[in-house]
Parts: sequence; C-alpha cells; structure tokens
Amino acid sequence: MKQGRLRVLGALVLTAAVSPFVAKPAAAQAKPVLGKLAGVVRDTAGTPQMGASVELAPEFLGAAAPHSLLTNTQGIFQGNKLVPGLYTLRVTLAGFLPTLEKHVRVSPNLTTVVRVELESMYATLEQLRRMPSNAPTNPDDWKWVLRSAASARPVLEWMDESNSLSALRGENHRPEVPRVRMEFTDGARRAASASSIAPAPATAVAYNQKLGGRSSLLFAGQMSYDEYAPGGGIATVWLPTGTLGAGPHTALVLRESKIGPDGPNFRGVRLDQGGALSLGNRLLLRYGGEYVLVGLGATASSLRPRAQLNYQVSQGWYTELIFASMPTALGPLEAADPQQNTMLASALNELDAFPALLMRDGRPVLQNGWHEELAANRKMGGNGVLQFAGFHDDNRHTAVYGLGHDALPATDYFQDYFSKGFAYDSGASSRWGARVAFRKKLEGDTELTALYSIASTLAPVNDVDNLLRDVLQTVPRHSLGAGISAKVPRFGTKVHAGYKWISGQAVSRLDGFGESLYQMDPYFHLMVRQPLPKWALGRWEAIADCDNLLAQGYVSTSSRDGHVVLVPAFRTFRGGLSVQF
Repeated sequence: MKQGRLRVLGALVLTAAVSPFVAKPAAAQAKPVLGKLAGVVRDTAGTPQMGASVELAPEFLGAAAPHSLLTNTQGIFQGNKLVPGLYTLRVTLAGFLPTLEKHVRVSPNLTTVVRVELESMYATLEQLRRMPSNAPTNPDDWKWVLRSAASARPVLEWMDESNSLSALRGENHRPEVPRVRMEFTDGARRAASASSIAPAPATAVAYNQKLGGRSSLLFAGQMSYDEYAPGGGIATVWLPTGTLGAGPHTALVLRESKIGPDGPNFRGVRLDQGGALSLGNRLLLRYGGEYVLVGLGATASSLRPRAQLNYQVSQGWYTELIFASMPTALGPLEAADPQQNTMLASALNELDAFPALLMRDGRPVLQNGWHEELAANRKMGGNGVLQFAGFHDDNRHTAVYGLGHDALPATDYFQDYFSKGFAYDSGASSRWGARVAFRKKLEGDTELTALYSIASTLAPVNDVDNLLRDVLQTVPRHSLGAGISAKVPRFGTKVHAGYKWISGQAVSRLDGFGESLYQMDPYFHLMVRQPLPKWALGRWEAIADCDNLLAQGYVSTSSRDGHVVLVPAFRTFRGGLSVQF
C-alpha cells in the first residue's frame, strides 16, 4: 500500500518537473504584447529642451540593444514597440547635468509617461563656488562631486495612443500647476448624511505640499458657518509616488458636525490605504481598504476591503474581477485622473467619503455589504471602451432615504434637522444584475457615456400595517442613462450633464457601483464650471452642482410608522466660487 502511494507521489513530482519544459515551446510561439513610453524634457524653469539624447536601456535579460531617442522642438520624445518590463532612462544635453532614472516600467498596450527636469551645470558650479566649507579635509576624500537631481520620475499615467503626446504638448504651455484650491459654497453634497455639513455657507481648502523626492502630502479642510449646526472636517493624504490612481496612498479623515441646535454631535474617523501593483506584463492589481469609526451617542465601526484585478487578454480586450465593499465604487483617490488639479479636488472629496450612517433599534449602524463583479472591456478605436459586466450585490444594511414628519420613531429613522429628510435601514437584500456601458472621448475635452443596467431594487409592495422595511421588497427594474462632459470653446465653460431613466418605482440604487464608476446618478443631474475674468490672484470660476433637478422618482407610501415619501435621489443644489493658484 505504501509502495503504491510512493509511485503516485513520484509520478506527480515528475509531471510537475517536466511540464514547464513541455509548455515552453508553445509559450515561445506567443507573440509578445508591446508597450510605449513617452516623455517631455524641460529645464528647471519649465522651458522645453530640443535635441536632448534619451537612452532606454532594458534591465531584463534577453532584451535587445538600448533604444536611442531625441526630443523634438517641444521637448517631447516617444518610444514605440517596447518589450514590457523595467528600463533605465538616461537623458543628456550639452550644458546640463546628465539625469538617470532606474526601474521605469513599460506595460503592454499602455503608454507610460515620464517628465524629466534637467539641471544646468553652470548653475550647479556657481552654487558650489558660493558654498564655503569649514570642515577639515582628508587627502583621501573627494573634494566635491557633481550629482544630477533625481527628477526623471515615471508618473505611471496610462494613456491612449492618441492622447499621450497631446497631453505632453498641453503641459508645455502650462508653466505652473495649481497647488492650492479654495471653495466658497452654499449647500450640502449629501442630504440626510451625518458626515455632511449643514446646507449653509462653507469654506473648503486643499493644499499640495511637495516632500523630498517624488512624494506629496495633500491637506484638505472644510468648515461650515451655520450658527445652530456647525461642522467641518480635515483630511490628510500621503502619496509616496506623487501621483493618484497608480501609486499607493494613505488617507486619514476626521469629521465632526452637530445634528441640529439641540441634537447630538457626530464624530467620525476614516483611515484609507490603497495602491496598485503590476503582476507580470498582463496583470494589474488595485487594492485597498478602509476602517471607519463613527460615534453618535454610541459607536459603530466597519472594516471595508476592496480589490480589482485587471487582466490584458489581447491588444483590444481586457477583463476585470472586482470585489469591494458597498455602497460605492473605487474611492475618490483611486478613481481620480492623475493630474495635479484633480488631486486637489479628490482631497476635498475625501471629506464626504464616509458611508451612510443609519439607526437600528436606537443604535447607529453603517451601510455596508459586498459587491462582486466580472467585466469584459473592449477598446473601440483610439479612445472608446465598451464594457459588459455581471455583478452581485449582497447588502447587510441597505440605506433608503425619504421625507417625513417629526413623529417618526427616532430609534429607526435618522432625521436631518434642516431638510426634514431621513435615512432608514431597510435591512438585508441581495440581487444579481448586468451592465452594458460605453465611454468615448472625442476631440478636445468632450466625453460621451451611455449606460444600461438590469437588476433588482427596493420598492413598496406589501401591506401598510407592517414596518417600513417589511413593506419594501426587491423588484426587477431596467435603467438607461446617457451623459456628456464637454468644454465650450471660447468661453471655457465646463459642463457635465446626464439623465438616467428607471423603468418603475425604485427607492434604492439599481446599480450603485456602476453609477459611481460612470458618474450616472438617477434622473437629471447637471454640473457647470464657468471660468471668471482674471481680477485677483489665481484662476477663479463659478461652480454649480444640481442633482435630480426635476425632482423625479419620489414614491409616497405608508407603514406602521406613518406616511413618508421615499426618495431615490434628493433634489439638491450646491453653488459658489472656486479659486486655484
């Protein structure tokens, strides 16, 4: 009997040892998927440098000879058909110190963008001449050493082929990137949310502080001036690579607000950690998690992990496997465009990224659940993506919002003092769904989005003598939405408008993950950014955000607790001024 087991074990070991050599010829016949690298070379004053020599040396075995490139009149260089892997980048130009950067990653079917800043040799010599030293010298030591600045850094911006060079050209005409953003607004972003400030005048500030090397530290703060319900918060975001969406990040958010003149105080802490990791040439893992702790008389906490695995099947197809905590998609930092002006806006969005706070039997609970999704994405042309996705939502505490009177029991209804709105825990629910989405970038800053979803949602269908959570049941629904983001020529007005239709009554989100991912809220929503004439320091613009502008989708129903109007999306308006400098 033992000899038989030994034979089986030996056969398995032999098979495992031989299989890599058997599969090697088949793998060798597979055609590699190539990548690209583009960059811009400038001096410390931001002037593009023409004729700089750029040498790309592969750091992996079996690679071809180094690639030699030259910058054009705009300081731009581009390397095409590169074997994916790590490269060493060396830039030289007469009159400047040579610059060297190692471990620049080139990924398949993507364009990695780098920015190189050359330091003048004469400026360095002049600085050395003006720096006397009183330290004793040693004959065996070097008198001085010229060192190039570590400024050639990959920013890991994965861009389409048609956009990489245009983005670099546009950057050459932008001498300085805003580091401070201030907003003077009136109105709340999230009605009936304890982590939101009162719908009153408020000021928000975001600041980008550069640290040593590549890293950055973002600060954001917000304060409300309402006399009866003051509130505010602060957020700190550390970016070791100085970029969003690709590198790691760590965020800490503190929030406090008063619920009405005589109400309790809400206090919340949110710690978020996330990043991205490349696993070979075809796999990309986005990971993260957050810990949320809130207090409203009693405390409630939640640990919320998330992960997204992208696999490049071919040059035109890639798949995504997503596992995330409900109710939203990627956080504000991971979903951001890795540009400096968007970094400031993302830091401000961190202040409102708390999950919904609900009440259950007189104790606070946080909206939570799990979202699993499998998606296939097809590239359409240079700037279009078509997505087919199937998903499953398993909610433990589903948030339902509405408008009611003061007689609602406070043990189950979290009442908003200002809007008479409330947040209600409708209990556990589970649903399957599918999504088809299309996104296309046109010329300029125009982008089109179309979204179709089929899933189940909550709607009132039962007897009015029951509790509200028993009145609500899952029913199948369809939704169809379209949106456009554009910039008006000559005036510079930025507009984002969209409309999402739902086939019947719905009091909870049909596809919350997809809505957050594609910025497609229910019914009609509009966002406008209008630049103002230059009259003071910085770039000023008027802002206006409107959700459910036509007040659609309100559902009137009754239960044992009384008569309420359930609202899938509140009609809200938030406007004011914003300045960046």
